[in-house]
Amino acid sequence: MISVSEALAAVLELGAPLDMEMVPLADADGRVLAQNVAATRDQPPFSASAMDGYAISSIEAAEGDRFTVIGEAAAGHRFEGSVSDGDAVRIFTGAPLPKGAARVIIQEDVTRKGDEIILQGSLDAGLHIRPSGGDFTIGTEMQAPRRLAPSDVALLASMNIANVPVRRKPIVAIIATGDELVVAGETPRDDQIIASNALGLAAMFRNAGATVRVLPIAKDSPSSLEMALQLSDGADLLVTIGGASVGDHDIVAQVAGSMGLEREFYKVAMRPGKPLMAGRIGDMAMVGLPGNPVSSMVCGEVFIRPLLDRYLGLEAGPRARQSYPLATPLGANAEREHYMRARLEHGKVTVFDRQDSSLLSVLSHANALIVRPPNDPNRKIGALVEVIAL
Repeated sequence: MISVSEALAAVLELGAPLDMEMVPLADADGRVLAQNVAATRDQPPFSASAMDGYAISSIEAAEGDRFTVIGEAAAGHRFEGSVSDGDAVRIFTGAPLPKGAARVIIQEDVTRKGDEIILQGSLDAGLHIRPSGGDFTIGTEMQAPRRLAPSDVALLASMNIANVPVRRKPIVAIIATGDELVVAGETPRDDQIIASNALGLAAMFRNAGATVRVLPIAKDSPSSLEMALQLSDGADLLVTIGGASVGDHDIVAQVAGSMGLEREFYKVAMRPGKPLMAGRIGDMAMVGLPGNPVSSMVCGEVFIRPLLDRYLGLEAGPRARQSYPLATPLGANAEREHYMRARLEHGKVTVFDRQDSSLLSVLSHANALIVRPPNDPNRKIGALVEVIAL
């Protein structure tokens, strides 16, 4: 039985950054930028007005000054003339600054009579001009790797980047195993349960940037499991659920081994999630997760999400942890690293009383995992513990 850190290192060795592909900018949200991209224009491409008002040629202006309005500039409609002393151009936010203009007087500081304006009151001191290239200039780069957020898509659009180099999405095949399982929507016998893990993990992996194929449930027979494994052909990663323990019906390692599995490890010193297996079948990585629902979801968070980051060319390693004070006391931990379902609120973390690895309702209410080191002693209220946010 190996430690969590050793197991994670072995899992990450199973993957490598995938190839780059080009996608239209409209499809780039959530994708991972694979190489740096550079702006093809300045932003703004011209000096522009930051307010509605009047453009004049002098920075200096005072109450009572009078100007003659000689034209108008709006967004997308430049004033083609030039502004001289005593001139003013009616201008709107985003419009190009006319030639010769040095300042925009906001409309609230102006009284207009026909084609004449008179400055009044204590004038706003700002120039209200957005300089050309004030946001970015030609050649400014967006650095890779980077998971693109909606704001990044907007920035790339303003850089005039129409197609974006991104990492190919890893393809993950998921196989749930067990005679006791039926898919959601079917009517189970009184000795069967609904296969929940595969759908929960599929949602997790999609959110992490993968393309997911949920394959048919494999029964507890070598022929059924072998058929399911064959359906995973072409995936970058195969995730099996259940059948990785040591019972008479746990045959994943046996069948996968007959198909060429090179196993890296089996069993991890953690709870929930001890019966975890990982290895490779040909070019495809394989991770065998425990069958208990919470165990499989926790192992997905701890091991597979970092592996997906590696496929996507992102920094891959242990899930980020932060320290928070306990709102309730904790008893001593045993010899395995424990990932306890908890609720983080108002800067404090509360562990749920029930930690059984079959309780999906508890996991659904949790928004954090408290990580207890092996043999961690009793912890009092206010003691700091490490927390992974979910």
